[in-house]
Amino acid sequence: MENLSPMMRQYREIKEQYNDAILFYRLGDFYEMFFEDAVTASAELELTLTGRDCGLEQRAPMCGVPYHSAEQYIDRLIEKGYKVAICEQTEDPSEAKGIVRREVLRVVTAGTVTSSEMLDEKKNNYLCCIYFGNPVGIAFADITTGELYVTETGNGEDEIFAELARYNPTEIITDKRFTSQQALTEKIKERFGCVISGMDDWTFDFGFASTKIQEQFEN
Repeated sequence: MENLSPMMRQYREIKEQYNDAILFYRLGDFYEMFFEDAVTASAELELTLTGRDCGLEQRAPMCGVPYHSAEQYIDRLIEKGYKVAICEQTEDPSEAKGIVRREVLRVVTAGTVTSSEMLDEKKNNYLCCIYFGNPVGIAFADITTGELYVTETGNGEDEIFAELARYNPTEIITDKRFTSQQALTEKIKERFGCVISGMDDWTFDFGFASTKIQEQFEN
């Protein structure tokens, strides 16, 4: 990374924090994608793949979309099962000393979309969280309506499927023990057409989760 240009170094540092998402990196009036994200996005969105000098011998693969029409491209990526991290300029470029400060302000996934074009007004868009213990803890949330349902069930396949069928989630976030059940997760993806993401075990720690819930309701 030491050979990269300052801007590309910033891009790489941010990208490392969101390796499971396509990073939309704001550059002026465009969101740009670089390296492997550019290759993927150009193919999925039928964008022209170009290159940009980055400090390395070879130019970095690059493609981009205008910021004012970015939502339609984000929606298309979400429909194809990708996550998108939106990285914005967080200071005025005219006042920046060196590289403009940037940070990811939101991550869009199948269960967190709010675009009216992506949502069906006649049904909920549930994000599901599963903790694979005995019993199994399951929560369903629709961030567009504020609805939240929490339940427990046995860890048998039929029991888990029965709960999922009640809410038909578009996305499931879960612990690594659950994602290690590959046969089960593949059946869930096939049955419900949802995205499944594994989270680090510490995010399911009781103390951490309790604090987050308290902070949410205090705010």
